[in-house]
Amino acid sequence: MKLLDTLNEAQLAAVTNIHGPTMIIAGPGSGKTRVLTFRVAYLMHSGIDPFSILALTFTNKAAREMKNRIEQLYGTDARNLWMGTFHSVFSRILRSEADKLGYPSNFTIYDSEDAKNLLKTIVKEMGLNDKLYKPGYVLYRISLCKNNLIGPEAYAVNTDLISEDVGNGRPKMAEVYKNYTKRCFRAGAMDFDDLLLKTHELLERFPDVLYKYQHRFKYVMIDEFQDTNFLQYSIVKRIADVFQNIAVVGDDAQSIYAFRGASIANILNFEKDFPEVKTFRLEQNYRSTKIIVEAANHIIGKNQHQLAKKIWTDNDEGDTIKVIRAMSDNEEGRMVADSIFEQRMRDHVKNGEFAILYRTNAQSRAFEEGLRKLNIPYRIYGGISFYQRKEVKDLIAYLKLTVNPHDEESFKRVINYPARGIGKTSIEKLMVYASDNDKSLWTMSENIDLLQFNSGTRKLFSDFVTMIKSFQTMLDKKDAYEVASHIAKSTGLLKELYNDQSVEGLSRYENIQELLNSIKEFVTPDDVDSPEFVPTFTDELKEEKTLTNYLQQVVLLTDADAEGNEDETVKLMTIHAAKGLEFKSVFVVGLEENLFPGTLSVSSREDLEEERRLFYVAVTRAEKKLTITHAATRYKYGNLEYCEPSRFLEELPQNLLQYVGYNSKSWTEEKSNKQYENGTPVTKVKPTVPVNNFVHKPSENFVAAFPEELQSGMDVEHQKFGFGKILAMEGANDGKMATIFFQNAGQKKLLLKFAKLSIVKSA
Repeated sequence: MKLLDTLNEAQLAAVTNIHGPTMIIAGPGSGKTRVLTFRVAYLMHSGIDPFSILALTFTNKAAREMKNRIEQLYGTDARNLWMGTFHSVFSRILRSEADKLGYPSNFTIYDSEDAKNLLKTIVKEMGLNDKLYKPGYVLYRISLCKNNLIGPEAYAVNTDLISEDVGNGRPKMAEVYKNYTKRCFRAGAMDFDDLLLKTHELLERFPDVLYKYQHRFKYVMIDEFQDTNFLQYSIVKRIADVFQNIAVVGDDAQSIYAFRGASIANILNFEKDFPEVKTFRLEQNYRSTKIIVEAANHIIGKNQHQLAKKIWTDNDEGDTIKVIRAMSDNEEGRMVADSIFEQRMRDHVKNGEFAILYRTNAQSRAFEEGLRKLNIPYRIYGGISFYQRKEVKDLIAYLKLTVNPHDEESFKRVINYPARGIGKTSIEKLMVYASDNDKSLWTMSENIDLLQFNSGTRKLFSDFVTMIKSFQTMLDKKDAYEVASHIAKSTGLLKELYNDQSVEGLSRYENIQELLNSIKEFVTPDDVDSPEFVPTFTDELKEEKTLTNYLQQVVLLTDADAEGNEDETVKLMTIHAAKGLEFKSVFVVGLEENLFPGTLSVSSREDLEEERRLFYVAVTRAEKKLTITHAATRYKYGNLEYCEPSRFLEELPQNLLQYVGYNSKSWTEEKSNKQYENGTPVTKVKPTVPVNNFVHKPSENFVAAFPEELQSGMDVEHQKFGFGKILAMEGANDGKMATIFFQNAGQKKLLLKFAKLSIVKSA
């Protein structure tokens, strides 16, 4: 392959080592995706059947991009690869083998909202305190158990877990878990964790199935291996056991998902599991400047538990890292927005090349306000997904119920929407009948004439059943789009939204139309433009344009899979959400003790090292410019608190940093001026009044202009604030005011009657 000539020495070695266990340690910006892509193409070039290659990723977007690149390199045979997320690939296996576990092949996949709604119902039926048994907490608890192969039976006899539940005032947790599992099975539904757990169970209980997939997938690759949990690794290790052609790609220094079950031990102990493994290190960074790379190496160098590597780059030296010290969180937001505005004007950086990264979503408010005041468009990642909007969920519930009528969460969602006269009391009565008879709500509705309802209510339930059955007759005759369009119209859902002529109603109606557009794109991808926020679908399920396959794609989408115009908005997101992304200019904000690292993350070395890895990930998202910020005061829970700079600032080489803001001293200089005991300040030192260290000396030809001479867009000079640009003018006569952005003093609003401004003549 001539294309191999484009790889560096380390990349080439990793790509061409295709037999036996392989571990590729890929530092940030080292061309990991390129290596993965070329490695699969090289396997195919070496005569390996693409049907026998299994490549697992963590986002559909990553899988799609890799498969497209491989197809460009090697042709349409790439479409035969089994490549996708763990959940999408395993759900594909389960669709073929579900009957062995007692599930229908058209089982429903519950997203987190569906699962929480079911748990809410169970908690209510059991008469438990919903303040103690909050659905989010219960689901998190169940998820951790499933990912550690602890089923409801094992949970019920685990003394440690039961003791912990009793201590937390939740003694019925085991029973809730048991009922939840039972109800999912009855509804023919699996949640996200079941897609892993049931695949493991399938391979464990059925040796013939295990043999089938061990001999189908002779070559296995895992991307972002450091993010795998115990269950994911257990499944893949079992599949790869016969041929041992397993290649894992990742970076222990970027392992940041312990909170959702990821185990860094998987990558740290891989060499123990596969003693014959060959390890390759991709250490050249193609993304960041030398200063950013040096700072990152110093950060991660403080961690004890890591695989040895030294990231380096041939890129330019780059700018020093700016550390903004704000008086308050509001000023922090304003100063970041000012800096973005300045970089846009001075360096011509596009909006889409900026990212503001924070530790928690709650921090976004101040930055949103700062950006809004300067009319800088932004987008928050991690907000409500298109597919989580109510009207979209409503139509999808109808589609899911048509495919699997025993899906109880979908049944409850649409049985009386749009309103058809079936009241809450009747629905609850039906649920009691279903529970008493251990049958689904659908089964009870099919037999509604045997239940004690009045004739009018029986007819309403019967009409609903007849309607859904009429939809089901279309499944084998029509494609997904035709079925969905018919359902949207026949149920009255489209009419309901169309009749609401409010702004919100029109928006909801448009969202339904966009959903239908996405289904149209699914069945005829070459004929329709994909909606702005609807992802392109993966190839393996495009072959069958069924509603079942469409619904599977939708429910497994992640935030990272969304498409859109990336050039028009500044990106605001948590550092976790920024994993795998890169930006020309990055702001890592809120570097304060008890925020980053968080209060709960400093009690153990393991937790602190994960926080440090998180900081490492944040820093290495930056290509050209990196800015770190922290505030001296911050409101928390309605109280003003004084904040200490994060310990992570001390760990950075001070010669790489440039401090600006209320105190220009370095971290170490400031620390030496305080009394410390065991590394902790003895007294809280309140911040001083902000001091602008910039001193402007007016130009020799400075001549103050008359207020009426000044116009928006002009470059001006102020005797104190220096040079700036007029952004806006307002008022008249003596009340005329100008909003001006000064290069060294930020944005100011000045009354022109008193402000002496000189117009800067362009050269």
